Order: sequence, then C-alpha cells, then structure tokens
Amino acid sequence: MNLEEHVDLYERTDVVNSLLARYGVKFGIYKNNTFHEQLFPFDAIPRVITKEEFAFLEKGLKQRVDTLNLFLKDIYNEKKILKDKIIPEEFIYASSGYLPQCEGIIPPEGVYSHISGIDLVLGRDGVWYILEDNLRVPSGASYPMIARELCRRSSPKTFHDISIADNRTYADLLKKTLEHVNTGGLTVVMTPGRYNAAYFEHSYLAERMHVPLGTCNDLTVEDDHLYFKDYSGKRELVGAVYRRISDEYMDPMNFNPESVIGVPHIFDIYRKGNVALINAPGNRIADDKGIYYFVPRMIRYYLGEEPILSNAPTYLPYYEEDMKYVLEHLDSLVLKDVAEAGGYGVVFGNSMSVGQKEDFIALLKKEPRRFIAQEVIDFCGLPIFTKEGQPERKADLRAFVLSGEKTVVWKSGLTRFSRNPDSFIVNSSQGGGFKDTWVLNQ
Repeated sequence: MNLEEHVDLYERTDVVNSLLARYGVKFGIYKNNTFHEQLFPFDAIPRVITKEEFAFLEKGLKQRVDTLNLFLKDIYNEKKILKDKIIPEEFIYASSGYLPQCEGIIPPEGVYSHISGIDLVLGRDGVWYILEDNLRVPSGASYPMIARELCRRSSPKTFHDISIADNRTYADLLKKTLEHVNTGGLTVVMTPGRYNAAYFEHSYLAERMHVPLGTCNDLTVEDDHLYFKDYSGKRELVGAVYRRISDEYMDPMNFNPESVIGVPHIFDIYRKGNVALINAPGNRIADDKGIYYFVPRMIRYYLGEEPILSNAPTYLPYYEEDMKYVLEHLDSLVLKDVAEAGGYGVVFGNSMSVGQKEDFIALLKKEPRRFIAQEVIDFCGLPIFTKEGQPERKADLRAFVLSGEKTVVWKSGLTRFSRNPDSFIVNSSQGGGFKDTWVLNQ
C-alpha cells in the first residue's frame, strides 16, 4: 500500500486537530498541584498493520490476557502459583497493587480484566516486544475512534480506496463485554468528573454505548444494591459499572476514607455479587512492573504454552545475579519504578550524573523490589507529517483486548509517538502525540 498516494489526508492534519479541539478532545494533567488541559496532538499518517501481522499479534495478546486473568483469579483465591514457587510471595504481598480486601472474591462470570491495554513496540530487529500490561483502568481507545471519524470526513476518498478494519466496532465490543457480566440492571460509566485526565473518553464511550455517564453523586447503595438517579430524579437498578476510578478512591468505606469521588459501600455489594465492577478491584497487582517479569513463566504455568509475544529483556535487582548485572551495565539500561505509570519513574542509566548514579545505586540496594531494569530496545519510529517533511519519531502501540464471553482483540489501537526527536517516552502525560492504527483487511 502506497501511503504517498493519500497525501491529501496528511495535509488535513491541522484541520483534524482543530476539529478535535472544537469537540473537546483533550487530555488533562496535574502539574504543581494545578489542573492543565491540553490537546492530545494528532498526526494523520497512520500506523499500518497487515492482516497477517495482526493475526500474529492477536494470538499473542489473547494468550497473554487470558493468562493474566487466570493469575488474578489464582492470586486472590488458591494461590497455586505461590505454593509452587513460580513467583516469590513477597512480590505479591509487597506490591502496592495487591488489595487484601479482594481475597476470596470471584467477580461475575469469573472475569477480572474485562478491558486490557497492552503496550508494545516493534523493534528494529522485527520483533514485537511487550513493554507494559495495563489491567487497572486502561484508557485511550476513544482517541483513534474519533480521529478516524474526522479523517473520514476530511478525506473520504482515502477510506474508499483502502480496505481497512472499521474501528467503530469498539463501542459494540465494549458494551457486549459489560453486558456479559451485568448482574441485572443498567450499565453505567462511572467518572470522577470533568477534571479527570481522561474525562473526554468517559463521556465519549458512554455516548457511543448509549449508556448513562454518572459520578458518585448519581449512584447510591441501598438494601445491598446499587441505584442510578438521573437528572429527573428517576431511580434505576444498576448491574454493571464501568468505573474510571482507581481502586483506592472507589469506596471511602473500604479504601481511602478521604475519597470524595467514590460510592460508599459499592465494594460491599460487589463482594456479595450484586453488581459487576469493570475492571475488577485488585487488578493493579498485574500492572506492577515487577510482576511483568514473571508473565512468560505464568503462560507456561497456567496454559502449558510458550509465550507468543516477547517481554523486553528485563532484570530484577531482587535477585542477586540480576543485581550484579544491573550494577555492571547501568549505563546501557533503563530503570523503572515498578509502581509508577504514564512515563513517570523512568530513568535511563546513561542520563545520570556520577552523583545521581551513586544515589540511585544506594536506593537500589536498599529497595531492590522497587525497581526493574530493562535493555533499551531500539524500537522503530514512524513518520509524522510536518511542513518541512516527514521525520521519524519513536512510537508504541496500545492494543485493547476485551474479555467477555470470549477474548477479542480490537482491530485498531492507540499509536502514541514522541514529539521530541531525542526521546523514547511517548506517553500523552509526557507531551506525546497520537496516530490512528490501520489494520488492513487484505
């Protein structure tokens, strides 16, 4: 496929970005305790994935997410993987993502991660590497959805000439996933409110699924059930909540008592099986970058299969042998705090001064469980459209995997790119931009 034939689409990048701004497609960040709303810059040159390449990714992503769902069920119930010493116990219980309140709970239909966001990069060696698993509250699907919609309007000929998978299917896939676990009643998207970083997405997905969008003020627990009250005062039973709120703020009676954005006792009725929470509380343990190290072992343990997709080469300073390697090769590694996300807590060894290295090594020896180290992958960049040409920028792919009656990989995804030519960090919270992801039909 010759993308040069569709330069009219790329030349409309500014037009699409102005429409995105008009429709309020923004990303919010907190900096110095102040909320800032900014555009999430869009580049119209897409990432293109062939039908055959997507089939390979699809198989590997299903394998990984199915495994992680089995891990979450096991870790909060029988703990076989700990008893068999596949993962050290302290890696679970020392993790900030582990929630003891979730012990013994099996959510409706046994699904823990209904929506998983898996971050990958394509190495220059032709290998796809998984960088992170996001099973708590993964965001980003709405951006390629609305960008594709606006690009269709701007350059209809492009989408007439090229046969690509329709990404408008995401709303239907998501709704079916939520309905699969609904315990009886409405499905509601629960948002912390407009000052949340991803508020646009909350409202957009609720609109596309034709379900209510509500805050804690619209939801109440009475007689062991959850109810939604609309603007007219009408009250309806709720059976599924697509919560866009972190575990710790979800229920002030069970978690952070200072939370003003949660619903008191919602976790209690979830524990009794009277409402489905999507994603399930406690999933953050699977987002822990220390746990990421063990996913290939999990796949072999739970499925008896070899991993289809590769982790980035990773070292755990927790192990003496790995600590020795990290200290000897610090300059060639990237160090990550296991509990951080969004591009935070990431430091490249070769970027530290002598003094910073000494301080970091002291911290690493004191808290080896807190960090992982990874080889710096030379991953592929993608061209972006500028008036001066089409320079390459580093780019990753967030694939969305939905687990309901069956596991499905959305035939699209969020491609993020660094706007800084010297940076490997692509996160929107770090100033990155985004592209659409085209999956070819043939």
